[in-house]
Amino acid sequence: MFKFRKPLIAANWKMHKTVTESLSFVKEFLPLAAGVRDIDIVICPPFTALLALSMVFENSPIKLGAQDVFWANQGAYTGEISPLMLQDLGCQYVIIGHSERRHIIEENDLIINRKISAAKQTNLTPIFCVGETLPEREKGLAREIVQQQLEKGLQDLTAGELVVAYEPVWAIGTGINASPADAREMTGFIREQLAILYDRTWAEGVRILYGGSVKPDNIAQFMNEPDIDGALVGGASLKAADFARIVRLNDNGS
Repeated sequence: MFKFRKPLIAANWKMHKTVTESLSFVKEFLPLAAGVRDIDIVICPPFTALLALSMVFENSPIKLGAQDVFWANQGAYTGEISPLMLQDLGCQYVIIGHSERRHIIEENDLIINRKISAAKQTNLTPIFCVGETLPEREKGLAREIVQQQLEKGLQDLTAGELVVAYEPVWAIGTGINASPADAREMTGFIREQLAILYDRTWAEGVRILYGGSVKPDNIAQFMNEPDIDGALVGGASLKAADFARIVRLNDNGS
């Protein structure tokens, strides 16, 4: 299916890989991904590996992203990482509002909104995550929850460069993924909500990713959906061969 939005595949390594392991991955991955030009590839390693990978990616089409960011550029915030620090390391993207941050670290929509605002002001492209839990879906609240996350996360923010990742919480790291029909329904709904919050033209240009147990053998099913423009990949991005198969899906005729 033709899409005018360039696909984006982002690797979220979460709390995996030392600097040595990160460099070993890249050494194996780069030759496997050589020649891929029709997909934007983003790798989001732990903070500790950002500097090392930024140097490796300097002459590479692969883009660097961070897994989180604080809402201030500097200050007395022990243990936090500012947007300016990420920009200084060469980051172009940053994941914000991941379900593990929402549900384990207990970040709320106000915190997520402040982080998105700070990222945008520093020319970092937010990968803004939204998604419902299994109990919320079973109660028929999936749309309501995602709508609320979009409205509160983007409150008072102007339209600009943004990536939205739909990640049903019940499909993250469980081996269970939403069906293409589930993903189609929700990503279409997300685009409609973006059009309401801003305007149709801008919303049509926003890339919407699917995240939740994405693997080489199911990525094509999701990419064939009209409103899915890529994936936020967790576990399958930790092995160079698996992640290469995902980013090279078009080479396989999918």
